[in-house]
Amino acid sequence: MAALAASSALGLSGCGYNTFQTTDEQVKAGWAEVVNQYQRRADLIPNLVNTVKGEAKFEQDTLTKVIEARSKATSIQATPELINDPAAFQKFQQAQGALTGALSRLMVVAEQYPNLRANQGFRDLSAQLEGTENRITVARNRYIKTVQEYNVTVRSFPSNLTAMVFGYKEKPTFAVENEKEISKPPSVEFDTAPAKPAAPGSGASK
Repeated sequence: MAALAASSALGLSGCGYNTFQTTDEQVKAGWAEVVNQYQRRADLIPNLVNTVKGEAKFEQDTLTKVIEARSKATSIQATPELINDPAAFQKFQQAQGALTGALSRLMVVAEQYPNLRANQGFRDLSAQLEGTENRITVARNRYIKTVQEYNVTVRSFPSNLTAMVFGYKEKPTFAVENEKEISKPPSVEFDTAPAKPAAPGSGASK
């Protein structure tokens, strides 16, 4: 049966075998670029954290969450095999999403500290981080497109017969729902509110 299926699939015009070779390589290249940009971001974070530490009163909880999120994200080995494992891919996406959220909160909180905003090193790192986030978005979008083309080939006739014979399966991709949740602006609450000025004649000694 397997031999007959193989003969039938390969005998069909446009069986898709060469398309699989091309799109599979495109997916791998797209994934490598995504990983490269995520690594670039991870490499920037230690310097950013050290710069923020220079602000003595900076919220330590916010800083700690960034450190922990980076540690979790970089602990996942983003190998080429990961893109063929939906569960591992989802775990990778969730870890990177958590780091994106933690960094977003860090940058929002940092806006409350004039010394940090005036720090040239912090401004340079912020600009590099923003540029890297943009590169991540571009790389992810390209990856999503290549995976979409590959998955369509897996599902379409007659290339789906070739997929069954040679074991080509649909690959996981980034979830739009997760991206919408990550992109929500974080709400920042401070433990202490600024003291309100005392109203005239509110008991102050004359």
